[in-house]
Amino acid sequence: MSNKYSWSWPAFLSISQPQTRWRQARREIWSEAWSCPDFDVDGHGAASVRSLPEPDIALDLAALSERSVIALVGLAFEARIAAGPGVLVCRGSDTSNLLQLAIGAGCRGIISFGVAGGLAPNLLPGDCVVASAIVDYPALRPTDPLWSRKLADIIPQARHGSIVGVNSVVSDPVDKHKLHARTGAVAVDMESHLVARLAAAHGLAFAALRVIVDPAHRSLPPVALLAMAPGGSTDVSAMVREILARPSQMSPLARLAADALAARAALIRLRQALGPSFSWE
Repeated sequence: MSNKYSWSWPAFLSISQPQTRWRQARREIWSEAWSCPDFDVDGHGAASVRSLPEPDIALDLAALSERSVIALVGLAFEARIAAGPGVLVCRGSDTSNLLQLAIGAGCRGIISFGVAGGLAPNLLPGDCVVASAIVDYPALRPTDPLWSRKLADIIPQARHGSIVGVNSVVSDPVDKHKLHARTGAVAVDMESHLVARLAAAHGLAFAALRVIVDPAHRSLPPVALLAMAPGGSTDVSAMVREILARPSQMSPLARLAADALAARAALIRLRQALGPSFSWE
């Protein structure tokens, strides 16, 4: 991408056709990678297989209160992990209506939860970031200090730094480096700036908790994009043909799958540690 398309901040925030294709493809690849059973973690940090329930989008709004929290996510697997007592999960087109209903029911806190791309060079897949602020260019929107401090205390190994929100995927390591240098952000995602805007518009406390899935030095192999069939299923034939034509992609593809599983397992461990309502109350 960096060789064909020039990078600049305003252009980067717009959703061009090539960027949109990359965004959709990577989201679907992650969904495929995370379609296997979820992990439960025992007291020694070992992961065992179990199933997580689907989030109840029809959650009884009468059960929500000021202690409840809205969790905004981008992917289905993130929604399944985020779901729990006192949590209203918003994803995709449901966000606007559910948000209004939740605020009307008394919710006063909203969190951005899920995976992110690494910008700081020392962040690895599975590392956690508790946002100190969200870079929503040109605005810098600080997160709620008390809530963020509580999250950081519960997850002492987490990195505390800013997250930059963008409208399209940053996949190329050169672009990641430029974005890190320009903003100082340690991670990038496509939801946290939306959470920050919603919080500002509705007077909500907000926080962002993200797990790194693709580190700053890594990009997607072309086979990962070619494997996607219409409707989001995996085109195994196309993937096999591409790997046979360019077998050097097998290693980065395996690395991508391993990174995705590490991030997913870490996200589940964090959710379990935070308890109901993401430690908001």
